[in-house]
Amino acid sequence: MRRRHRHRLLRPLVAFAAVTGIFATATPNADSTPLEGTSAASATTTVFYYTKTKNWPATYLHYAPDGGSWTTAPGVRMETACTDWVKETIDLGSAAGLQATFNNGSGTWDNNGGTNYALGTGTVTVKDGVVAHSDPCADTGTGTGNQATVYYSTATSGWSTANLHYAPTGGSWTTVPGVGMESACTGWWKRTVDLGTATTLKAAFNNGNGVWDNNNGSDYALGSGTTTVKDRTVTAGAADPCAAQAPDTQAPTTPTGVTASATGTSVVVSWKPATDDTAVTKYQLTRTGATEGTVVTDVGSTVWSDTGLAEKTTYTYTVKAVDAAGNTSPASSAAPVTTGEKAPAPAAGTPLGTDPRKDPIYFVLTARFYDGDTSNDRGGSQDVTSGNAANNDPMFRGDFKGLVDKLDYIKALGFSAVWITPVVLNRSDYDYHGYHGYDFYKVDPRLESAGASYQDLINAAHAKGMKIYQDVVYNHSSRWGAKGLFTPTVYGVRDTQWSWYYDEKNAGFDYDGLTVEPKSGKSYYNGDLWSTAEPSGNTCLNWGKPTGGKSPEGYTLYNCQWPSPTSGMFPKAYYHQCWIGNWEGEDSRSCWLHEDLADFNTENATVQNYLIGAYDKYIDMGVDGFRVDTAVHIPRVTWNRRFLPAIHDRVTQRFGADAAKNFFVFGEVGAFVNDKWNRGSVNHSAQFFTWKERKEYSADDEKAAIEQYDYEEQLGTGNQPTSANAFLNGNSYHTPDRSQFSGMNIIDMRMHMNFGDAQNAYNNGKDSDDSVNDATYNVVYVDSHDYGPNKSSTRYSGGTDAWAENMALMWTFRGIPTLYYGSEIEFQKGKQIDCGPTCPLAGTGRAYYGDHLAGGVTASDFGTVASASGEVATTLAQPLVKHLQRLNRIRRAIPALQSGQYSTDGITGSMAFKRRYTSGSTDSFALVTVTGGATYTGIPNGTYTDAVTGDVKTVSGGTLSVAAPGKGNLRVYVLNGPGKIGADGPYLK
Repeated sequence: MRRRHRHRLLRPLVAFAAVTGIFATATPNADSTPLEGTSAASATTTVFYYTKTKNWPATYLHYAPDGGSWTTAPGVRMETACTDWVKETIDLGSAAGLQATFNNGSGTWDNNGGTNYALGTGTVTVKDGVVAHSDPCADTGTGTGNQATVYYSTATSGWSTANLHYAPTGGSWTTVPGVGMESACTGWWKRTVDLGTATTLKAAFNNGNGVWDNNNGSDYALGSGTTTVKDRTVTAGAADPCAAQAPDTQAPTTPTGVTASATGTSVVVSWKPATDDTAVTKYQLTRTGATEGTVVTDVGSTVWSDTGLAEKTTYTYTVKAVDAAGNTSPASSAAPVTTGEKAPAPAAGTPLGTDPRKDPIYFVLTARFYDGDTSNDRGGSQDVTSGNAANNDPMFRGDFKGLVDKLDYIKALGFSAVWITPVVLNRSDYDYHGYHGYDFYKVDPRLESAGASYQDLINAAHAKGMKIYQDVVYNHSSRWGAKGLFTPTVYGVRDTQWSWYYDEKNAGFDYDGLTVEPKSGKSYYNGDLWSTAEPSGNTCLNWGKPTGGKSPEGYTLYNCQWPSPTSGMFPKAYYHQCWIGNWEGEDSRSCWLHEDLADFNTENATVQNYLIGAYDKYIDMGVDGFRVDTAVHIPRVTWNRRFLPAIHDRVTQRFGADAAKNFFVFGEVGAFVNDKWNRGSVNHSAQFFTWKERKEYSADDEKAAIEQYDYEEQLGTGNQPTSANAFLNGNSYHTPDRSQFSGMNIIDMRMHMNFGDAQNAYNNGKDSDDSVNDATYNVVYVDSHDYGPNKSSTRYSGGTDAWAENMALMWTFRGIPTLYYGSEIEFQKGKQIDCGPTCPLAGTGRAYYGDHLAGGVTASDFGTVASASGEVATTLAQPLVKHLQRLNRIRRAIPALQSGQYSTDGITGSMAFKRRYTSGSTDSFALVTVTGGATYTGIPNGTYTDAVTGDVKTVSGGTLSVAAPGKGNLRVYVLNGPGKIGADGPYLK
């Protein structure tokens, strides 16, 4: 074991961490020199040390060969090698390397932050704490033959050093790793090399520490003169990328298609994107009105919702485009609009705006949770055929009033965030879940009641310190289209055999989901979409002709009877025109998933504006975040260009930058496989959506989506960005680098798919964390309204002990623990989650939960019941509820378990880790083991107290051992911790 040599009086320097690049570790092509450097049998090491940033008058190398003795301080004086470099060649004998420090001979040391430098054999460079392998003083390209000047960009890889490994055509390869490149300007490295009589060369690049870019195994073919290589793109005869750039003086094009529409005293303004020779960075929206004068607002997207205007007043809007240099386009044509009367509305809420990692999430299907108002219950057209009617269980049963009534139940469990299913007006035969949006600007009245509107729910939750996360859908509308954007004029034939299903047309009747259609007296109206005769303006192909098929009832099926992307019913501008084929291919982002999910053309500016304007409404109401449905079915570049900036801009404008930073957006990226990358497709893997784009694409969003798909698929899984944001640096917390964060966090699909066993979920989760921008924000759950672990179609049925173990892991490991309603009592375990209208909901995983909540409950705090009576008291007495309450109380009391980074270094144990969070006066360090025993080495000395048992351990030698607590149990030893939290229960004891 190597001993570390330190001088007690040395001044420790800042330690430098290696940065992992985007390029996979690879070898140059077959005719290149092998990657291995000088073998361990070499007798010497030549050490080059960079002096420019030190300005030392002399430099000394103090070293010890492996297994040998240290030189006498200050060591041997190094000789000048070339500009900014000194060197020393050391005879190592049979040693395979050496430990080294550097100093100026007068007491100033560079000892790598107190850990010494571990150097190997061959040629080694040490530059500002970074160790690499090249000769910085090698040939600088000053010969008389042909020369090649090569610029190489590592802007997207983060390499701190770069080497050019090359061979002139007909000549030999340089010795690995090649010649060191010099920093030319931000993002670019440069090297000029002699080619002799050759005019071309083969090349590969590396960071000096084994990470290569060899052009996917093909090497680069470069010519003489100046060449740039960036993101595997070679530009011959290139201009110097580090030369002073001519100032940008070209203004963007003038925005066109500006429209303004008023609803009451609110106006939605939209326009088509402008173009620029570089990029449009923002728009300036100017409003002029009779009383307010001129108001100018900066907008990041191409839609703006203007609220709180005067009644019955004419306003005029114009738009200018602005680029990064401040060049501004001419103003657009004016769009006038006149407001109406001010509609009465409750006061808007304000998001709580705190770190979302502090808030465990309880997920409810609002319509199936608790029925606070029976007057808004609705069974829909499938009430009888589904079997719901026989159970007196209409699909729309629960509502916002029920949620308001039972917020204290959720708070008593310990949850401070509630994720609710979509709230917009839905339209389909079976739409209680909310994912068949029809009017995105209107809250579904089947969820609201007098005194219990959506706004009332948000305000009531906030009053209890609880957040509301709204499920949102950007990918698709219902089969009926989207009101205000496009709704089909007609689908198909209404004849006598279908009269039970298709209403007779009723001019003037407007579907609202709640009102019974008066002609039939029983349904909620679909007569605006069916007809007994082909209407004028029909766009559907072969309208009214029998398909040759029959319905399950034996009725004749007609063309255009059901929605289809290929029938001509939906315009290409607003809706995609294909059925999905390859779930991991480009068509999964541009085709329909199901006939009830009409797929928006989200690359169309009008569609984007419709959706942005709709969701601005709910942001303004004060929701705390969005859960994004089917996020994977929209290209990441569209999210990053349009929807995510629009969310951020709106929250910032309404509530400020801090609220925007903590407005929690988490996406469903359905990757239902057990590997790190979804069948090798980066575009369809959850972690991919947490990152910004790393290159520019076409201004046209549709072209950009295809370009992005091709570019990222070609780079592949080995060349994706990586992050250390979730990981401790030893025992130390470090400020995360969120500069490349897209704005979208993710549901942890990999843990979810593997939660049939907690150990498996833990191992798989850890394996993916380096490819997520910041995995401490991952939303973690066992099962949901869609799937159980391993893509099971049933609710989790692993048993109470397994549930307890899963919860113990979720509530202490990185990420945000989330529970699907009823799992606290293993509600409907093993039942099929969803079978549509072919069976009653009561027998599925989406059964009505309200019977278990009857009675009264008051929470005195999160995880604490003040009083409970009736059936809800029985529910709250269940063993998993007690377990959950205490886990929530423990997590809430220990910041490291909420926001901390983690590490498993120096730890033995199957599910054991350490976590730390440091901010201001807060420094929380916790050692966790779930189910099994563990030993922690190399930890800070001090007093550790277990939050579960209160046991106190004093560490003086950097080691702490913990006996196995048992399945479902855990230990949380906290440095200078608060002591035992809560009382012993069925599992935590």
